[in-house]
Amino acid sequence: MNQEQPMKPQLGEEVQDSLQHAAAHVQEHKDLNEESKGENVKGGRKISQQASSGDQILDQGHITIGEALEATALTAGSRPVDYSDAAAIQAAEVRATGRTNIVPGGVAAAAQSAATRNARLTRDDEKTKLSEILAEATSKLPADKPVTRRDAEGVIGAELRNDPNLTTRPGGVAASLAAAARINQINNLNQNSPKKE
Repeated sequence: MNQEQPMKPQLGEEVQDSLQHAAAHVQEHKDLNEESKGENVKGGRKISQQASSGDQILDQGHITIGEALEATALTAGSRPVDYSDAAAIQAAEVRATGRTNIVPGGVAAAAQSAATRNARLTRDDEKTKLSEILAEATSKLPADKPVTRRDAEGVIGAELRNDPNLTTRPGGVAASLAAAARINQINNLNQNSPKKE
């Protein structure tokens, strides 16, 4: 019997383009939100500083989890919500709030309900789309924090575990958080590097 091993998906040009597209949307969304900046309150919600010891970063110029979720609504908003999206959104909300459970009536609860409903429907035009769930995600989160690499890894893992093909979607929740974490990491390096005069 010839049993072929499934090929591990390679990061092709299409995926790289999608990640760059997501990063551009995340940065564009971040630039729009810079106008409504407060000390520890941003857009009417609390900015959490409870990142784990190695991930402690300031909010200055960093993309938050809520902003990355809203960027997903721009990059993949026309796609119906499925279980892998709901799991990734739940992982993102848990990391943003610091709670171990989801917030009733929050983004993750809405995503889970939408995924369950969408699984029962056959027509795509009747299904709930990501843009409907993730629009105004920053205002739906009771707390938020800048995206770290650890946050992105957790969200990627949640999306992978709940996808039947064990893949993440280009421009999806995991890709947007990964792009935001990369931008934040670059911003950290730029802020910490010595300035030449």
